[in-house]
Amino acid sequence: MRRLYGAGAAHAAVMVVSFVLAGAAVLTLGVEALWNPDRWWQSIAVWFIGAAILHDLVLYPLYSLADRATRPTRTWTVRQVSVRQHIRVPALGAALTLLVFFPGVLNTDDTAIVAATGLNRDPYLERWLWLVAVMVAISVAVFLVRVLAAVRRPSPATPRGHDRTDTQGA
Repeated sequence: MRRLYGAGAAHAAVMVVSFVLAGAAVLTLGVEALWNPDRWWQSIAVWFIGAAILHDLVLYPLYSLADRATRPTRTWTVRQVSVRQHIRVPALGAALTLLVFFPGVLNTDDTAIVAATGLNRDPYLERWLWLVAVMVAISVAVFLVRVLAAVRRPSPATPRGHDRTDTQGA
């Protein structure tokens, strides 16, 4: 399977299920729901393709470069627990939620949102900051639990060879 497909059977099954779900969504919504002929730039299809292109050609190289640039010269660890993932996860969560909710967080013109939903964007910035604070707090708590668990568990013993004095006496 891996030689023919390039990945394992579980990956192939997930891909088949994903395509089936996408096909079911298109059949349920109908093709006309994905395209807005009056305002083509508001079409779901345009936004989906644009998001894929923006991510693959712009964002992925940028955050890969940012990750590589912030890679430390030596590993940041506390009691054999890496600090790096506990910084990356909340930073990624903050960036993704800002990307999704940036018009509300930055308080841009909200006439279309108010007209569509009846809600304004006043609490977006405060709620986004609280969300980021909670993500950081959870990451710090998990890091502390991992450090405390590392302190309590005995360090792995290094295997030793036979001591010369023991073998010579026999």
